[in-house]
Amino acid sequence: MTPPPSPAPATAPVAFENDPRLSVRIGPLALRNPVMSASGTFGHGPEMVRFVPPSAMGALVLKTVTPHPRPGNPLPRIHETPAGMLNSIGLENKGIDVFLRDGWPQLIDLDVPVVVNIGGESLEEYAQIAARLRGLRGLAAVEVNLSCPNVQGGRLPFATDPAAAHDAVAAVREQLAVPLFAKLSPNVARIAPIAEAVEKAGADAVTAINTLLGLGLDWRRRKAHLATVVGGFSGPAIKPVALRMVRECALAVKIPVIGCGGITGAEDVMEFLVAGATAVQVGTWSYVRPNGILEIVRDLSRLLDEERIGSLSELIGTLDRPAPKSSAQAVRR
Repeated sequence: MTPPPSPAPATAPVAFENDPRLSVRIGPLALRNPVMSASGTFGHGPEMVRFVPPSAMGALVLKTVTPHPRPGNPLPRIHETPAGMLNSIGLENKGIDVFLRDGWPQLIDLDVPVVVNIGGESLEEYAQIAARLRGLRGLAAVEVNLSCPNVQGGRLPFATDPAAAHDAVAAVREQLAVPLFAKLSPNVARIAPIAEAVEKAGADAVTAINTLLGLGLDWRRRKAHLATVVGGFSGPAIKPVALRMVRECALAVKIPVIGCGGITGAEDVMEFLVAGATAVQVGTWSYVRPNGILEIVRDLSRLLDEERIGSLSELIGTLDRPAPKSSAQAVRR
């Protein structure tokens, strides 16, 4: 999973020329392209804009913010695997008060829709933090984290029960009029009932998926690589699972699906769109190539040119449709 290191420009490019063929909509939210950051991988603020100009992203999705400060889980809490990584960060953050005071002012004027990801351990906490965001100037959308496997002992109370997922999203919806994304867990037998429940609760989109539960260990030392033993597994190895769950969600709900899991290039994005996603999030790949999102967005335009496709929207949910024979395809044959 380790390519040559990305160059690290001293300052961010100030502008990015967007291709109108890449534009998509997530409910009422218009995106210049479908590629967002994944929560937890781009920080709480503008830390990554020296690698990826904000205007090159479809949306900037922030690390989860909770009602109260969280120190996170004990070290070690990151471990690289041959095809991804395990993490057990534990939603480390300084809480909503510090975020609104110190973090949000740095984000208001960025040239990108900013999505605040929120987490809670009870319905009251979800409602409490949502209320703090009500009327926040410049807020594009809120992503409700129902699915972090690294808190509450990995019990996932709001991600594994349709009724609990419904109630958490409904508690946020009651407080906010902005678009809501519900981030779902793959650690369930069937994801479709969870997607249906959050749709009924007022979600404008579902994000599929969060990390898979995983374990890494050193058999010689008889020790796990993470202090919490079990953590969230992400990276290229989980893409087939993510694609399958995106398809299941897309078949179950009428709202858009945001695909997340194992994306490392534009070809992966195309696969998620064909499976039924309207947009995607890139997470673990940004640790490997900090400017990976920029590269992916540029390559999407190249693929449209090569395949003679008019726009990305033509691909969404086309898994069971025959592909048109383009001149480019004919040449390759």
